Amino acid sequence: MNAYLIFILVLLVFSWLLSLVVETLNVRNVSTEIPEEFCGIYDNEKYAKSQRYLKDTTRFEQVQAGIMLPLTIAFILLGGFSWINNLAQATSEHMILQGLVFGGILILLSQIISLPFSIYSTFVIEEKYGFNKTTAKTFVIDLLKGLLLTVLLGAPIFALVLWIFSTVTNAWLWAWGALSIIQLFILFIAPVVILPLFNKFTPLEEGALRSAIEKFAAAQKYTLSGIFKIDGSKRSTKSNAFFTGFGKTKRIALFDTLIENHSTAELVGVLAHEIGHCKRGHIKQGIVISLASSLMMFFILSLFVTKTGLYAAFGIEGTPLYAGLIFFGFLYAPISMILGLLGNLLSRKHEFEADAFAAETTQQPGEMIAALKKLSVDNLSNLTPHPLKVFLEYSHPPVLERIKALRTFEGE
Repeated sequence: MNAYLIFILVLLVFSWLLSLVVETLNVRNVSTEIPEEFCGIYDNEKYAKSQRYLKDTTRFEQVQAGIMLPLTIAFILLGGFSWINNLAQATSEHMILQGLVFGGILILLSQIISLPFSIYSTFVIEEKYGFNKTTAKTFVIDLLKGLLLTVLLGAPIFALVLWIFSTVTNAWLWAWGALSIIQLFILFIAPVVILPLFNKFTPLEEGALRSAIEKFAAAQKYTLSGIFKIDGSKRSTKSNAFFTGFGKTKRIALFDTLIENHSTAELVGVLAHEIGHCKRGHIKQGIVISLASSLMMFFILSLFVTKTGLYAAFGIEGTPLYAGLIFFGFLYAPISMILGLLGNLLSRKHEFEADAFAAETTQQPGEMIAALKKLSVDNLSNLTPHPLKVFLEYSHPPVLERIKALRTFEGE
């Protein structure tokens, strides 16, 4: 049997088994006793509800994974990719057009298969626990907008990579350079062009909150390009805040649900955390690491994209470049996982640093702790995740660890 095929099948099964073990350990790690830090914040009924939410979402994700694994394997072994390739080649003699058809059909099939799971997650599980505010109309519009972005952004980028690899010497380096420029451009325009397609960004109105935020930012010599409230409540009752963009387009966005549920001091603490990421250089580090990772990926891609064995593993004769780019994703999965582990490790470190910045600069670590507690309760977060789950998947430290670290700043 084809060595590439064996490797890919083993990898798919291993990934599924690893996820099954991790999620089982995670669910079994829940404690029926409310952690001391959350006594008086979580009542017994709501804490039990958070554990039911964890179990239901985990069970659903495992059912989905259990369905997708045999479907993926069957699609590979029964010649699904070969069938799509034949269809793509029948539509045009031009390699790039063939690639766009090939990729487009795969994306469409993926959307069709994942749609029932997305509907169930949104309108059954999230609805059951009081989170869902998404209407059927919003759901469909979001889906169509996502597909439109894929066509307008994904198709030209895919076509550009195909053209570079088919015409340029040292194509992997040129492709990396081109995509790096595009990536930075998208990061720059996302806050003003892409994100507003899905959420309404409204400048935070004048008042006590805006004044407090501006006063804090001025004290830290941080230039605010914009403080915005976004209508997260039209999809979910969950709360969040995030920093996006850079340069003249950088924005700090606060969910309307976050503003409604937190005091001014707590919101300044949350904002200080986001500013801390910038002041500590985390955003720039993230961009540099992302560019370095993609450089390595393109180099490794160049080593495999011409290997006939890779294409044969998926039942395809010859080496159609567009298919090779897709198939390489299967091979790259282990490296991607390792990079993800390292990225999460660094991200958790950065989160502690941003928390420390907020505590030091506001001199109110208690307000940050209160905000974290409210966010955890409102979002029914798992307070006691298994260490293996944290190691493999968490980009943020568990909330109890963050609170413990913040406590060290009290009384200073």
